[in-house]
Amino acid sequence: MTNNILIENQYKRTSLFEKENVNYLVRVLKRFNTVPKINNINIITSTSEPYIFKIVPNKSIIIGTSFLNKPALALVYLRYGIEWQLWYKALNSEKYDTALCDLAALEVTKIFYKLLPKDDKEKLENLDFFLLNLIKNDTDFSVETLLNHTELTALHGVNNTNKIFKKTWKTIVKNLAKPTEYLLMDGGDLRLNIDEIDLLNKYGCRPFPRPDAFTFSSSTATSVSNFAFDKTDKIRSILIRNSLKNGFKNATIDFSELLKNNLKKIFRLNEESEIIFSPSGTDSSLQIAAITQIFSNKEITHVLVASDETGSGVPSALKGCHFENTTALNFPVKKGDKIEGFRDVDLIKIPFRDENGALKSSKQLDEEVYDAIHKTNEQGRHIVLHTMDQSKLGYQSPSDELIKRLNTLANLSIQIVVDASQLRLDPKDIQNYLNKGYIVTITGSKYFTGPPYSGALLLPKRVSKVIHSVKNSLPAGLTQYYNHSDWPISWFCSNDLSDGYNYGSYMRWNAAIVEMDRYYKTPILYRNMGIEMFCNFVEDSIKEASFLEPIYGDETKTNSYTSKEFGIRNIRTIFPFFILKNNEVLSVDKVKKIYTLLNSDLSDQFEDSPLEIIRLAAQKCHIGQAVDVKYGNDIESAVLRISLGARVISDSWVNRDISLFFRNIEAQMSQITIIIKKIELILTNPELLN
Repeated sequence: MTNNILIENQYKRTSLFEKENVNYLVRVLKRFNTVPKINNINIITSTSEPYIFKIVPNKSIIIGTSFLNKPALALVYLRYGIEWQLWYKALNSEKYDTALCDLAALEVTKIFYKLLPKDDKEKLENLDFFLLNLIKNDTDFSVETLLNHTELTALHGVNNTNKIFKKTWKTIVKNLAKPTEYLLMDGGDLRLNIDEIDLLNKYGCRPFPRPDAFTFSSSTATSVSNFAFDKTDKIRSILIRNSLKNGFKNATIDFSELLKNNLKKIFRLNEESEIIFSPSGTDSSLQIAAITQIFSNKEITHVLVASDETGSGVPSALKGCHFENTTALNFPVKKGDKIEGFRDVDLIKIPFRDENGALKSSKQLDEEVYDAIHKTNEQGRHIVLHTMDQSKLGYQSPSDELIKRLNTLANLSIQIVVDASQLRLDPKDIQNYLNKGYIVTITGSKYFTGPPYSGALLLPKRVSKVIHSVKNSLPAGLTQYYNHSDWPISWFCSNDLSDGYNYGSYMRWNAAIVEMDRYYKTPILYRNMGIEMFCNFVEDSIKEASFLEPIYGDETKTNSYTSKEFGIRNIRTIFPFFILKNNEVLSVDKVKKIYTLLNSDLSDQFEDSPLEIIRLAAQKCHIGQAVDVKYGNDIESAVLRISLGARVISDSWVNRDISLFFRNIEAQMSQITIIIKKIELILTNPELLN
């Protein structure tokens, strides 16, 4: 057709491209980047038929120019068309069963519409288009209705000659007919939900790429990268195809085992080690509480080091209590209530800071840990010592010397658990812990910048063998939290867990593993040089800013290893700082306000300022969330954090060129300078903090 043009070749100076509309168009096009990328499917615009929307199976999508004049409308229709083509390709030989494509595309597009910003929904509110109306009204079709829905069929022109919707497809649609960005939010808790204005969750990030923000927030959470999102989106397509071909259960178990095997390869773990996925670090603590209970008949005491720098729900989880009002599997529960099947346990908290807010010395922390364990051991109890290797402010405790001292205690019944949730460790560090028989908790969402809520337990051979031999079941209440597929399939204790699958957790871990893989592909010499360059620059930049005050000093740097060998755990990679105005520290509320303002476009507050100031105000800067810390001994305040994340290194090595690598590191160092300048800009405009 002579009047049809590939969409990327279409550019005419219409009102759509006027100055006031360009930013809106750019935002819509950025969101289009989250739509699956399918080979050999062309998107063609039609000028001769401006109201046409036609899916040509396995070939193209034709969309009329009237749709393109309303970018949000075109985005919704194209999302439907591309999803339809994705499922059609996955059908292989069963190309006549297009009711599956109709249903899956409709389900995905309804979710996609719900995740649009409020402004886009308002632009669509009064439009009257057949497909858009189905989506806006959240129409819930029965399979029987879909099989005979002539208007949906007319969009592609393929008749459902079979008129059968296989029962096995329902489970596939339920789990995989969801946009990848939704799956990256799914199976966690309500904190992953995004607001409808800025599309940010409680951690200040998104379940789809946000390349326009300067991001150094790995101590808290990070928006998924373009690279990891695209890889995970492709995995969804593969899982759809494999589920249709081999059955949903087989495809899912294979995927779960593949993720665990890939994680073992990355950290070079032995085959006898086991991995248990969990939605979050707090869920990992609940798993530890359950595991401890089934292999020890003694009374149990958990000794929690760094209790003031762990997740707020960890103490409840270790006591076997609900730590939120909704579980990761979306069961409503009451926060604080005991979970069915858990015994009563004791919990001893050992915080990093004293009652005045002062950081305790390493020696003082060691003595508190020793005293707690010595007294508990005399009572004949089983002890679970939770150590910290890199807290949210970058600290470690207890020391290696303290652990050696504990080993001299007579009749000591103890299991050591290392909280390595920040995962600021090298493979040799993890291997070292597992070889000592320690359980290690990790996440893929901190240092490695995977999407938030990807936790896992790494279990050493000795612990795994003990649990494998146990014939007790896990506490009954855990069926509301975990699926059997998340746990080692050979364990008897987990047989009674739910039969479902937490695809959100799997997809988040897939994205994290993608980041780990490309990080370790950076040659170790350049990787370590890049780390030192970046971290030295951040440290110096904070010290040089008169309105910032770092809370760390040489005496508190992480340095558990005494060797001179470089290791990520030996160097400070989290840089917390107080914010001062007129030499007075800011209150907690104002620090939290600055965190929010940094992560926002403030250009509308500086319309009459020079262009340089407007651009600085507009720049979104995402750093680590505020942590309450006393300033001195009596002033309530909070610190923000700039942190090194793995992506600083892997994004810099993208060209696999040494000179470009260091130039890219320097470019990210320049972003740190801009972040600090924006803090100063906010401080010099105090009305922003009111």
